[in-house]
Amino acid sequence: MLPIGSAAPDFRLYSTPDQQYSIQDFSGRNLILAFYPADWSPVCGDQMSLYNEMLQLFRKQNAVLLGISVDSKWCHQAYTQSRNLHFPLLADFEPKGAVAKAYGAYDQKEGQCERALYVLDDSGIIRWHHLSPPSVNPGADGILDALGKINSKR
Repeated sequence: MLPIGSAAPDFRLYSTPDQQYSIQDFSGRNLILAFYPADWSPVCGDQMSLYNEMLQLFRKQNAVLLGISVDSKWCHQAYTQSRNLHFPLLADFEPKGAVAKAYGAYDQKEGQCERALYVLDDSGIIRWHHLSPPSVNPGADGILDALGKINSKR
């Protein structure tokens, strides 16, 4: 994973067939990047549903959440609708896993993202990260702690 205190690499990825996002789109906001293996997997579903429920708490910390996997924008669109998610899922689809690789969050053997979390401050600096085994939902406590530390320094 990338070192704490380093600038997060920027990217531009599709969320829907006609909408893209980059880190620069969220300048002035803290950013949570949740890399996850795949839409429709049980642990990923639990993790994304938990984060969907936590959105108000993230927003109170001036934070935006982005989910990232190697699934396509079409798959993300269907998954978002099925799960009633209210945050963007980004398609690191082609070149496959390029953003995950840049963040040290790509499982080459499986051809999918690792279950990795990054919290960036409002300047795009990495302030916290965490890597979980694929079968473990990392929850939200670490994210909330990291956001609290960022905001307490203001």
